Amino acid sequence: MRIISGKYKGRRIFPPKNLPVRPTTDMSKEALFNNFNFEGLKILDLFAGTGNISYEFASRGSTPITSVDGDFGCVKFIKQIAAEFDFNIAATKSDVFAFLEKNKTTYDIIFADPPYGLDQKTFEKVVTLVFEKGLLEEDGMLIIEHSKYTKMEHLAHFSFQKSYGGSFFSFFEIATSEDEE
Repeated sequence: MRIISGKYKGRRIFPPKNLPVRPTTDMSKEALFNNFNFEGLKILDLFAGTGNISYEFASRGSTPITSVDGDFGCVKFIKQIAAEFDFNIAATKSDVFAFLEKNKTTYDIIFADPPYGLDQKTFEKVVTLVFEKGLLEEDGMLIIEHSKYTKMEHLAHFSFQKSYGGSFFSFFEIATSEDEE
């Protein structure tokens, strides 16, 4: 795993082999991150795993970043790397849905990478909770990474979708062009 751009471009990170994760590929990460400017944005990384996405946001100047994962080993690793690189990342061990239910903070970007094996309703629940709880800033965006088998286009606030290799990213916003028509 490596950081593809920003202050720490090219730095390799070696997570423990025993973490229950499927990191976003470099190709997908590069395509996603090269389309936006993330400097100074407040980020929430759900199902953070190794912290791969959080480190990319941090390297590109996003701050603060909250990384949420239910696995103790993943959270411990994120805290270790954040300290080593002096990233402003707060890693929280929590069930993602419990975190979303209780959270009162709003974010510019919420990135969610649930395990691909979860069912359709679980992916939809992430979208529902983010918008029901008002967790996005007015110009904020929810990005969900998923496989081709998960369909997101029918959900409220869906804006657009991009595919990079075998990964799909669905983007959700408070106001979409359909809302304005």
